[in-house]
Amino acid sequence: MAEPRLRADARRNRDRVLAAAREAFAEGGFAVPLDDIAARAGVGPGTVYRHFPTKESLFQAVVTARVTDLVAEARRRADDGDDPGGAFFGFLAHLGAEAAAKRDTSDAISVPGPLRQAMHDAIDTLLTRAQAAGAVKAGVSAADLVVFLKSLLAAVHDDPDPGRAERLLAVLTDGLRP
Repeated sequence: MAEPRLRADARRNRDRVLAAAREAFAEGGFAVPLDDIAARAGVGPGTVYRHFPTKESLFQAVVTARVTDLVAEARRRADDGDDPGGAFFGFLAHLGAEAAAKRDTSDAISVPGPLRQAMHDAIDTLLTRAQAAGAVKAGVSAADLVVFLKSLLAAVHDDPDPGRAERLLAVLTDGLRP
C-alpha cells in the first residue's frame, strides 16, 4: 500500500517521530511509552497517533528499517564470497555490536512477517556457505542459530554489564567452529 502524500510540515513531523522512535526503542526496547517518543520528537502525542495509530505500527516502521539494514549487511557479506567463514562470523559480530548498542535488536529479529523470513534466509545463506567451507560445524541449522541469537540478544539487555554481549558472542562462535 502506497503511503499518502504528506504536506512538507507533516513529512518533517513524521520524520522527527521516526528518528525519536529509533533512538528511544534502541535505548529502551518496545517498552518505551509513546508519550516519551512524542516529547523527544518535540511534537504532541496526537501528532504521533496521526502518523502511527498504534505503538505497534510505529515500532514496525522502526524495525522494518533496522531489519532491512541487517538483511542488506548479511547479503553484502554473503556476496563477497572470498571467505565464507569470515563473512558468517563477521556478521555475527556485527549483530552482536548492534544488540549491545540497540535494545530493540532482539525484538526486531523476532517480529513476524516477510522481513523476518528475509533475515532468516540471509542468515541461512551465510551459515550454509560457512559450513560448506568447513568454517562452521555441520548439523547446525539456521533455525537453531536464530534461537541462540534471540536468546543471546535478549540476555545482553538483562544485565548492565557492557562486556556481556562480547563474552556471550565469543561462547556462541567458539561453539559453532568445528
